[in-house]
Amino acid sequence: MAVRQILTSLIASVVLCGAVTFAQAQTAAKGATNGAKPAAAAKPATPAARPATAAKPDAAATAAAGGAEPTLIGQFGTWGAYTATPNGRKVCFALAKPSSSKTNPPNRPRDPAYAFVSSRPAEKVVNEVSIMIGYALKPGSESTLEVGGGSYAMYTQGDGLWIKNAAEEERMVEAMRKSADVVVKGVSAKGTETTDTFSLKGLSQALDRLAQDCKR
Repeated sequence: MAVRQILTSLIASVVLCGAVTFAQAQTAAKGATNGAKPAAAAKPATPAARPATAAKPDAAATAAAGGAEPTLIGQFGTWGAYTATPNGRKVCFALAKPSSSKTNPPNRPRDPAYAFVSSRPAEKVVNEVSIMIGYALKPGSESTLEVGGGSYAMYTQGDGLWIKNAAEEERMVEAMRKSADVVVKGVSAKGTETTDTFSLKGLSQALDRLAQDCKR
């Protein structure tokens, strides 16, 4: 299966069952290409794929993760805590949907958005923040993530967002643990401006639980 098909299948699972994460899509793509995590200013080696509504969750998990399916280990406020073992490598992640979304111009159609905080012990990745924004972002554009009075630049690829300066990620996650919500702003390829607000209720507890499970 091509890398883009793997990404599409995994993200489709998020849309259909709320279980497989965009972080898993990154992991699957890396496994298929044997690539490394991108540097702070670099973009992912492969574009993020838009959700495919026709894929079935079980088929996507089987094709991309060797039969591994994500397991919900706890729901903490608005955040679900999940684990999975694609290709024998454990992935732990917290997942949430926006509590509110706005577009300018208003009422522009888009796919569901999701926020992820993921850890991949085999890659020594801890609490990596990514956003699946639900539309194709404007090529070359930057988005922002606002939390705790601070604003963090997010680089874009396809419909995915990652922090531009990886050195700031730990500080950003700590701010997310202590804050009530996080606001993500982006611009679509068609020029539509979006603002998504994610409640952070339960995130800290979800990350604490995942930290325990990822050691196993």
